[in-house]
Amino acid sequence: MKHTEQLNGLSSAASEIRALAAGLSAGQASSIDLVEECLDRIKDPAGEGARTFIKVWDREARLAAAAFTPERIGETRSLVAGLPVSVKDLFDVKGEVTLAGAPARDDTAPAASDAPVISRLKSAGAVLIGRTNMTQFAYSAVGLNPHFGTPGNPWDRSRTPGGSSSGAAVSVADRMAVASIGSDTVGSIRVPAAFCGVVGFKPTQRRVPRDGAIPLSTTLDTVGPLARSVEDCALVFGVIAGEEVRPTDGFDLTSLRFAIPKGRMLEGLDPEVASAFARACSTASRAGARILEIDVPTLDVFQTLSPNATIQAVESMAWHRDLIGRRGAEYDPNVRARIEAGDRIAATAYADCLMRREPLSHELDHLTAGFDALIMPTVPIIAPSIATCMRDEGSVRARIIRNTSPFNYFDRPSISIPIHEPGSAPVGLMLVGQRDEDWKLLAIARALETGRGR
Repeated sequence: MKHTEQLNGLSSAASEIRALAAGLSAGQASSIDLVEECLDRIKDPAGEGARTFIKVWDREARLAAAAFTPERIGETRSLVAGLPVSVKDLFDVKGEVTLAGAPARDDTAPAASDAPVISRLKSAGAVLIGRTNMTQFAYSAVGLNPHFGTPGNPWDRSRTPGGSSSGAAVSVADRMAVASIGSDTVGSIRVPAAFCGVVGFKPTQRRVPRDGAIPLSTTLDTVGPLARSVEDCALVFGVIAGEEVRPTDGFDLTSLRFAIPKGRMLEGLDPEVASAFARACSTASRAGARILEIDVPTLDVFQTLSPNATIQAVESMAWHRDLIGRRGAEYDPNVRARIEAGDRIAATAYADCLMRREPLSHELDHLTAGFDALIMPTVPIIAPSIATCMRDEGSVRARIIRNTSPFNYFDRPSISIPIHEPGSAPVGLMLVGQRDEDWKLLAIARALETGRGR
């Protein structure tokens, strides 16, 4: 008999995309109805649509959805065909200005072509429903945007959704889209996924093209999906990576070994986070998973070196210099300060961070080679109030990216899955796989999500 106790009681962890695709193919549902439902939620004056989306493609989405008959759905052979998907306001769409959440770019020329991620979604038949709000230029995981507003967290609207893919997470959690595309430089997919109670996947960097996306850090930026289940993230990942979707049901927990890094990753946890993480580990252990706490000194070296802050600041300043010269007064002051810090960093410090990356990555690979994944809380705290974030964004930001940021530097695929109980504060469990083992990590995450054992 299979053990099927789940890590949370929020859903069956079944694939909504597969179910919707089956309904569309059978003529039991229509793309236009799905799109209208999403548009109704976006336009609901009592909801968060106005702050979640910077632009809604209602006319274009209706036209695209109307073309999807059951015959057309069958011809595309894509499970996302006819389904509404939102995209972070970071990606070029032909004929439009890409703002990246910042009015300072409103005089930029419209994009001459779609970003590859957008082209792949369109080719797969996804109905793009709108551009989601974000922290300006993706430079904060807190989620604030002083110009377009900050969407309220679906659990408690007075709290932050996290960022920088704030609108992406809220659009999925509030069912304004079936899935969303975000970016992650130090945690910008995984943090909002954890705070909003959805799944967020940061792939190995090279798997999804970043062309046509405004960069924060060319060294660290990664593009990935957010959805309501691991399987749905996997299906969307296959589309944007241009890869054939691989099965995610190949593991049960009895075959898996997990490592919990000792020390800093488990320090200062909010009680809700500590309780949810302990319960998730206990559930996995009862299903047969082997979980060990191990020393990972490479993570301590990372914390001391703090390479991401240096790399982001230098690379973002190089990109923003001219725009700040023209329109700097219209930047979020906190974002501008972080960018301009790049001018005060020595070239040798930046070079040292880059030169140490590969040796430290190999060291981490060696330390974790005997395990299927590392596991830890995605974020050590529950979503703080928007008021708290506005008073002390810097301190909040440092806390919420503590666990996520190392794995951009080490370029390890990682995923956040919800582990909280219904009605309680959302909490994410982060799994970290080996470089380029993205499909394996997704299958492992699905086994944990469903609690599948023998």
